[in-house]
Amino acid sequence: MPLDLDTLPTDAADLRRLVLALAEERDAATAERDVEKDRADRLEHLLAQLKRLMFGRRSEKLDPDQLALSFEDLEQSIAAVHAEMDAAAPVERRRRRTGDERASLPKTLPEIERVIDVAPEDKVCPCCNGERHVIGEDVSRRLDVVPVQYRILVTRRPRYGCRACETGVVQAPAPEHVVACGLPTEALVAQVLIGKYADGLPLYRQARILARQGIEIDRSVLAGWVGHACWWLKPLYDRLRLHLLSSAKLYADETRLPVLDPGRGRTKTAQLWAYARDDRPWGGGDPPAVAYVYAVGRGADHARDHLGGFAGILQVDGYGAYKSLVTAKAGAALPLPITLAFCWSHLRRKFYELHVKQGSPVAEEALRRIAELYRIESEIRGQAAEERQAKRAARTRPLVESMRTWIDAQLARVSGKAPLAEILRYAVNHWDGLCVFLDDGRVEMDTNAVERCIRPVTLVRKNSLFAGSDGGGDHWAIVASLIETAKLNDVEPFAYLKSVIETIVTDFPACRLDELLPWNWEAAVNG
Repeated sequence: MPLDLDTLPTDAADLRRLVLALAEERDAATAERDVEKDRADRLEHLLAQLKRLMFGRRSEKLDPDQLALSFEDLEQSIAAVHAEMDAAAPVERRRRRTGDERASLPKTLPEIERVIDVAPEDKVCPCCNGERHVIGEDVSRRLDVVPVQYRILVTRRPRYGCRACETGVVQAPAPEHVVACGLPTEALVAQVLIGKYADGLPLYRQARILARQGIEIDRSVLAGWVGHACWWLKPLYDRLRLHLLSSAKLYADETRLPVLDPGRGRTKTAQLWAYARDDRPWGGGDPPAVAYVYAVGRGADHARDHLGGFAGILQVDGYGAYKSLVTAKAGAALPLPITLAFCWSHLRRKFYELHVKQGSPVAEEALRRIAELYRIESEIRGQAAEERQAKRAARTRPLVESMRTWIDAQLARVSGKAPLAEILRYAVNHWDGLCVFLDDGRVEMDTNAVERCIRPVTLVRKNSLFAGSDGGGDHWAIVASLIETAKLNDVEPFAYLKSVIETIVTDFPACRLDELLPWNWEAAVNG
């Protein structure tokens, strides 16, 4: 509303109304600008995600759940419109669902039938008064839920005695429990472990969930249950680590784990190291597995302790702690008998970040060359190691050698202080490890297998914020190792932990612990 000083009202009330009108006009314009800005920001955010999907390394590509979060508001709005349309339309014309969402339901789910029949008088024909008979039916299947139901398991152990002699009283022995003389069953303890270490539900949240059912159990009590369970599970966790150390090839990575440090009144940063095996890309016989190890630092001495007894190929990123495992220095520990294989995804990430920031044509060309290598890998995945090695020799090696020549040429022409030069030098310094996969069909191009095992830990960590102590970090490593290894072997984690805890507390012999490892568990249970 343009202002003319000569036409401004002199009456106070009129002037007040004019000011209010101008304020409303200003607020409306500001709100409109905010809406447009929010829309632009959202579009820019989605565009950045799409760029990462197209150009990012595999482990940087958005998880389907993360991508779904970006579009959930739009999907909710669309669903609301559909609901309005359905409500306004006649029943026979309402929108029908596709069969896709029902086709995914497991056939093992129980089915509860409900018949919606016509009134008795409608079963009589109004024309001839004859009884109508069924000529067909419409059947719909919908997914239902029964909320979690807690119950009390009452165990009775009758005692028997002789009325004549009153001696020799007999009674079945009391079964062992994970919490001796405690309240929880092994199933409930397993549920608490799954909630905390798989679903990201800290114990205080689980206590609130129980309270909504009228069950008042303090968080500290739940913590005691977790501690008891981890004590029982530790021997099985140790067997899992020994199995991994006997492998010919492992992946390694680490992620930070904040730990409460009461002495300083804040948290300290510890590490959860991950050692994984996944031979499925080349059809290896060893089952996939991962073991996490808690440590208070990130130094090479921790990795050296964890890998004691391992001899083979260790595939890692460019972190210096791993490099020191194979170098001989005066006064230092002897090198470990391992071969380091480095990760092309980490190299690709560096080129990608430079390309996003600066639009570097050299980085774009590097991404194109690396993409060619990954296209070949996608074609040979699942083939035997010997076949993979032969095809890499024929198709991949010439591309890798050409890329090295190209890198040397680019390094000679760019400034030594430029970010591009730093990335190129990284590639040269790690070149031998980057080329290990060319000579061994068992080796992948990257460490994505272990990074996929790190991702669940980071999601749980986001909810838990920190571990309560060093002991809590050890417990985290024990349970997470068993849960994630079960998932890698397509074993349902709750059923697995419940069964293992029930078995291991019954004086199960240590010499048979291998039967309880996730890849052996189903055969042992069904056998």
